[in-house]
Amino acid sequence: MTIDWIDVSILIVFGFLAAFIDSVVGGGGLISIPALIATGLPPTTVLGTNKLASSFGALMSAINFLRAKQVDFKYVMKLFPFACIASPIGVLVAYQLPADILKPLMLIVLSVVAIYTLFKKDFEQTKVKPNRMMVYILTVILIFIAFYDGLFGGGTGTFLIFTLLMLGQSFLRAAGNAKVLNFASNISALVFFIILGEVNFIYGLIMAASMVVGSYVGSRLAILKGSSYVRILFIIVTFSLIIKGAYDYFIV
Repeated sequence: MTIDWIDVSILIVFGFLAAFIDSVVGGGGLISIPALIATGLPPTTVLGTNKLASSFGALMSAINFLRAKQVDFKYVMKLFPFACIASPIGVLVAYQLPADILKPLMLIVLSVVAIYTLFKKDFEQTKVKPNRMMVYILTVILIFIAFYDGLFGGGTGTFLIFTLLMLGQSFLRAAGNAKVLNFASNISALVFFIILGEVNFIYGLIMAASMVVGSYVGSRLAILKGSSYVRILFIIVTFSLIIKGAYDYFIV
């Protein structure tokens, strides 16, 4: 394929921003997906290519949390196979949707998730200890989130953390468990996208390399300054890309 260096620049810059912000406040897919849309890739190829790039970041984060002993390994392993099954189902649903439906639907979902993230400002451990029924309900929600990850993906990590916090986990433990589950849904979805031929490996690996750097820089700055300073950047970049994608679809 012919490489468009403007597209490569978009992937490098916004891949870095996506990973940088994702490492601090989550929601990196809200930036990486619209960036891939801006390169002109077909909607399903956008989702598959994003899975290739984001799998690298999810794996690195999962390893770091495992090393820091911030993963409830026994609990996560119970959900791991369900995440691996639910996510490809989401991929197959996305693959069946026509491009003229999937693209605007992606923009709508991304906008809703971005607005939700904008108003959800706290990442605090819940004070309420969930009963057995609530645990079952939240576990089903976690599996549904994995399905959503295969279908669209934007905001999956944030949704996972919120749900795990409702289970009474500390933020660090919730984040660690979320990264492992996110890797499970990412890698299983990626396998199916590859089988379906919906992955642009050149663009995906370029964005993946940029994401690795962005994740490292973002996590280092988060330790020094905290997460609040990133929220404004997150809002501006996300909505700018969503508006750009909407303009390309409805106007151009």
